[in-house]
Amino acid sequence: MYYSLISSMKKGSGFDPDAQAFITAAVITNPIQISAVDKLVSDLKTYGIWSKMKAIYPMVGGTANTHKFNLKDPRDLNAAFRLSFIGGWTHSITGAKPSGSTGYADTFLVPNVDLTLNNAGISYYTRDFKTPIAPNKGALMGGGAGTNELSFFVDYAGTDYIANNNAETTGTQFAGTRGFYHNTRIVSTGYKVYRNGTIAYNLAAASVARTASTLQIARVNGYGDLTNVECSFSSIDTGLTDTEAANFYTAVQTFQTTLSRQV
Repeated sequence: MYYSLISSMKKGSGFDPDAQAFITAAVITNPIQISAVDKLVSDLKTYGIWSKMKAIYPMVGGTANTHKFNLKDPRDLNAAFRLSFIGGWTHSITGAKPSGSTGYADTFLVPNVDLTLNNAGISYYTRDFKTPIAPNKGALMGGGAGTNELSFFVDYAGTDYIANNNAETTGTQFAGTRGFYHNTRIVSTGYKVYRNGTIAYNLAAASVARTASTLQIARVNGYGDLTNVECSFSSIDTGLTDTEAANFYTAVQTFQTTLSRQV
């Protein structure tokens, strides 16, 4: 059954060609996973979001080899922003879980090369509900330090640390880590952080600089801080509006629901 589905896709069964390219590269054979990926791509295109994505990591398939691929460019190359998993990870059908002590993934995307100063975003979906404690500092994703940081630390010792091409801002909006987090900038004068499609932080913080460090998942490259919360989806974008951010959450939540791993 699985092989007949893949065969029919190759013959042109109506699956989106970008979804098919990813499914073929990652060797996804489960029909529910195939359907979820195809629907995700279709929804992102319908919402006008697909073209604004630099990298999308669906974390589907249950292994390091399937989780590493970038849905936007599923070539097995650093230049395609394919992930490299480093240190301790546990891979399963619900996503990729870092150890909290050694595990992180490099995207090979460098903001001062691949993003612009006023158009940058990152996202992370996790099913885990926990308050990070040392040495797991809730560093979901990012790179840079000082005035060129693009990152978020969620609820580390009761405080969130966030930045988008500037210095960190702190706050206390997030209690525990479960949910879909999205940090995005489309103007020079500020940026927003959403949780489950709703604005949690609306910050009047000017952009300053872009980091030359690669962006990393489960670690902020620049500080070396890590997290131990599972990643069920992650992405890098060129900035979304409020409406697009809400639609992005809807598309990702539909994807997770199809896979029976939504929160």
